[in-house]
Amino acid sequence: MANKEFNELLVDNADFLKPFAVNLTKNSESANDLYQETLYKALANSEKYHSGTNIKAWLFTIMRNIFINDYRRNVKRKTILDSTPEDYLINMSQVSVVNTAESSLREKEINAAIEGLPETFKVPFRLYFEGYKYQEIAEYLKEPLGTIKSRIHFARKLLKEQIRRY
Repeated sequence: MANKEFNELLVDNADFLKPFAVNLTKNSESANDLYQETLYKALANSEKYHSGTNIKAWLFTIMRNIFINDYRRNVKRKTILDSTPEDYLINMSQVSVVNTAESSLREKEINAAIEGLPETFKVPFRLYFEGYKYQEIAEYLKEPLGTIKSRIHFARKLLKEQIRRY
């Protein structure tokens, strides 16, 4: 397969990776990093892709492997070897406790604000928030693309006004 054909195939099938990356990392910045790293590795290893292979499955595998390797690397980085005669392993992740109360309250506040939006803004915004593209939302709601984009834009503006930063 020629590089040009592979690049076109990659570009046509790469958008589905973003929601998968967000699902793995639970963080939009980490998801963007994972997405870019996946595309980089796919391009760097394009000669390993065989024509007729399911490109989506191939890209999913690359992304999952990158995520797992990064996770393992981070866990090892947080493990300290104590050089006393007993040689204890101290895992730093067990020492700290995560307090999820504040993030849970913020999530409830955001969901309440979204539910308070007018129906014309809420439905397109929910779909966009769930990972659908503008074009998919427009086709689903049978509305023009520009209308969908403006409704999502106005929904964001309304949400910004309603949700205060601490």
